[in-house]
Amino acid sequence: MAAKDQELLRKLLATFQVEAQEHINAMSSGLVELEKAPSPERRMQVIETVFREAHSLKGAARAVNLAKVETICQSLENVFSGLKTQDVSLSPELFDRLHRMVSAAGAETATANKSQLQEPAEAPGVPPPAAISQSRFPVAEPTAGRPAESAAALRTVAEERPGLPGTVRVSTLKLDSLLRQAEELISTKATGAHRLAQLREVNATLDLSEREWRKVRPQARAVQLSFGRESKTNGQTKLADKHEKTLSSIASVLAFLERNEKTRQSIKSRLTAVAKDLENDHRALDRRVGDLLDEMKRVSMLPFSSLFGVFPKLVRDLCRDCAKDAELAIEGGDIEADRRILEEMKDPLIHLVRNCIDHGIEPPKDREQRQKPPRATITVAISPKSSDKVEIVVSDDGAGIDLRKVRLAAVKLGLVYQEGAQEMDDRKALSLVFQSGISTSPMITEVSGRGLGLAIVREKAEKVGGEVSVETQPGIGTTFRLTLPVTLATFRGILVRAGENLFVLPTLHVQQVLRVGRDEIRSAENRETVQVNGQAASLARLGHVLGIAERDPAPDPKRKAPAVVLAWAGKQMVFLVDEILNDQEVLVKSMGKQLPRVRNISGVTVLGTGKVVPVLNVADLVRSAVSAVVPIPAREAEDKPKAVLVAEDSITARTLLKSILESAGYRVKTAVDGAEALAVLGSETFDLVVSDVDMPRMSGFDLTAKIRADRKLSELPVVLVTALESREDRERGVDVGANAYIVKSSFDQSNLLEVVGRLI
Repeated sequence: MAAKDQELLRKLLATFQVEAQEHINAMSSGLVELEKAPSPERRMQVIETVFREAHSLKGAARAVNLAKVETICQSLENVFSGLKTQDVSLSPELFDRLHRMVSAAGAETATANKSQLQEPAEAPGVPPPAAISQSRFPVAEPTAGRPAESAAALRTVAEERPGLPGTVRVSTLKLDSLLRQAEELISTKATGAHRLAQLREVNATLDLSEREWRKVRPQARAVQLSFGRESKTNGQTKLADKHEKTLSSIASVLAFLERNEKTRQSIKSRLTAVAKDLENDHRALDRRVGDLLDEMKRVSMLPFSSLFGVFPKLVRDLCRDCAKDAELAIEGGDIEADRRILEEMKDPLIHLVRNCIDHGIEPPKDREQRQKPPRATITVAISPKSSDKVEIVVSDDGAGIDLRKVRLAAVKLGLVYQEGAQEMDDRKALSLVFQSGISTSPMITEVSGRGLGLAIVREKAEKVGGEVSVETQPGIGTTFRLTLPVTLATFRGILVRAGENLFVLPTLHVQQVLRVGRDEIRSAENRETVQVNGQAASLARLGHVLGIAERDPAPDPKRKAPAVVLAWAGKQMVFLVDEILNDQEVLVKSMGKQLPRVRNISGVTVLGTGKVVPVLNVADLVRSAVSAVVPIPAREAEDKPKAVLVAEDSITARTLLKSILESAGYRVKTAVDGAEALAVLGSETFDLVVSDVDMPRMSGFDLTAKIRADRKLSELPVVLVTALESREDRERGVDVGANAYIVKSSFDQSNLLEVVGRLI
């Protein structure tokens, strides 16, 4: 057996022994409680519990080829099945035998080693029937006739496990809590660094004061000596007395300044010593916090293989449903990542594999006609990209993505115009597959066709700070690449200022920082551009994109402004800022349930000064900048404004939507729910319906379905604006025929107007 397989078996056995001990303890406790003759109701509960524990242990033992433990558990199941049906009666003799069986299972479990794992599993059999009072169920007596072996086994257990087990099972909630507490120390470390900087500033101020005193002291001495000489040469008594008093005052001031200088030097000496100690403490804290975070992150790391247990069966079932044939190859499953990242990426990876089967690979007959093997290959490969990044490649050897269908779907959805779709190059057309609603499937099925899957893949990847791209070759196959961080929460960020506000940009997406002069800015296709490493890159002002006022509305044309070059999804964009302050480690925190999604903001962090600063979402920022610099064609003037019907049960939301649409020039009528909206549609003509989903009498889903079922209204565009943001709700919106689905938590006025403008 290969060394890699042996290592896997050792890990499996270690995991099994921890799990098995829990089952053994639960069964022992159950038997003890059962022997105390509890109430009939409680007795049946305990019997059911022990039965389930035996069943779970049997399944775990089968997974590691421990046939003896499996046989014991099978016999325990037989007995407790009889107890559940009351075909077996409890007796002291039966309890003795059951306790011996549980102890024997524990001994077999504790003495299991890798050599046992390498033995082929024996077919589990039921021992010959044993004499049990009023029972027709067999009970295994694994230790019967082998007292010496059992005693030896128990002695081995005592010798090999003199203390507590080397591993424990801890709730993931507790681990997450510990990790969050450890990450909070980053703020403490930043505060310590800030205090140290403040102390250095105090020392610098004292140094400046000392230098100034050195310059002034000779002049003060000269004044004192001058008054002394003048006093001796002046013969008038009154004038001499006056000079004497002045000289005495000067002497007193100089004496005070000398004492003050000594005090200042003493304070400075103490502050220097404190600063040195604080610096040493800060270095120690920095090292210990770093070590603690590394260890906590290591505890939270799991291999990618822990995600892929269900994938082979998933591929088999989907191939059967789609009448296709494919095998799954997984590479690099032993590479580890933060468990939270794995949890977030499980559904996206499942969707990508589904996408390969439903859209990518061809039926066996079609593959043979194209001189391909009848069985397709889907590969999931994980590889480290850098010290803090990992790349997941999901590829198939299918037909590739039909970009003609992608363009048609985008035009149908209103994302691009017909002329623009024809002029669009293949790279831009391929990027449209990540837009919500884009699907090349001719119909909606349980597997695909809703056009939400790849949009959710991108959303999930961006949520954890990653990115996704796609490559395709007609007739050869498609490859999706996901670049993800290995760990979450902590990262390095660049602190910048736009106007009077501070923001943090993740260093992960910062290509470089530079200074841009006004004479370096060029215009191309109504966009401002600047040369970066010999290539033209779009230019945007961070303050404009975020909608905040500039600090200096009329900058000096000769002054070069600081700028940050951000890279995202193969694009680079230059953002002008007012100031670049520093680069530091930051801890990203969410903004709470009240603000689950704020455009351009991924979270907040606390600086060492205690100031709360937003952390910018680079993906949103780039998209916002692109939409800000691309001119939106003006709607052609029409004699009669377009009519929009708004269905919303909340008077506040209804008023807001009405105000936004009327400000854009639309004629708006409102309804309090779906039933009233349907009645209004029967008597008046509208160009579009904007509806909430969760409404009394008739929901937005039901309203949309009835509109689609009406022959006169079936082509009427419907936009759902709702607080329901789950994937299931989005899919239901597509299923009932909605043209657009806008979530209120990420509601944006320009987004609504853009969607409405495209649909009518």
